[in-house]
Amino acid sequence: MRRDLRLFQVDAFADRPFSGNPAAVCLLDAPAEPAWMQQVAAEMNLSETAFVSPAEDGFDLRWFTPAVEVDLCGHATLASAHVLFETETLAAATPARFHTRSGLLTVGRRDEGYEMDFPADPPAPCTTPAGLAAALGAEPVAVLQGRVDLVVRLADAASVRGLTPDFAALRRIKARGIIVTAAGDKPDCDFVSRFFGPQVGIDEDPVTGSAHCTLAPYWAAELDRDRLNAYQVSARGGRLSLALDGDRVRIGGRAVTVFTGVLHA
Repeated sequence: MRRDLRLFQVDAFADRPFSGNPAAVCLLDAPAEPAWMQQVAAEMNLSETAFVSPAEDGFDLRWFTPAVEVDLCGHATLASAHVLFETETLAAATPARFHTRSGLLTVGRRDEGYEMDFPADPPAPCTTPAGLAAALGAEPVAVLQGRVDLVVRLADAASVRGLTPDFAALRRIKARGIIVTAAGDKPDCDFVSRFFGPQVGIDEDPVTGSAHCTLAPYWAAELDRDRLNAYQVSARGGRLSLALDGDRVRIGGRAVTVFTGVLHA
């Protein structure tokens, strides 16, 4: 039976259209089959498509790249909360509560933006995978392993901006994603990063909220402070505010709806 479902495209970690990271958000009236959600995500062909359905005490939330389902996605969570608030499904004073494969995630309104409460994922030093430096085209200063992502620190922000990776070679590195980072080179930016995820069908993600669950504890220790400003230096770019709070990271950002439509499925 065909259903008509509301579908939104939102630029997350952005204060204007055509910047930040685009995510599709599909509002469901009940949970859907994973195979169908994967087909929709492939059709949307964005780094993530989020599916939001009503649940007891909040909403169920799942995220799909065009190729696979993922356990955690920051920008599509931000986009989902933005849609719920913008459509007045939630009152402005009521935090969005999402039940996910990574546990309960909450998002609240903050001034002109939003603040997400995510689990921290401190990385630990690890052996540099064979072929990593050649695939990136840069020599790491340090390599660390988070729960699912590798963190690669380079000498400076210019090196991060200038990377032109060999994505076929990066695909052979066993990690959900490869986060490349360096200290910031501007007064309002503590560190920069880029995120490469060819193993999950995303060569480069424009702005990756979940990567900052790993970056925030790393840079908080390096810089000896728990509040940080970050910039992901992809072509679209995106700014994030971060606060480390024990084993949680509060990630702040803004979002803009680019278009809305109806999915006939």
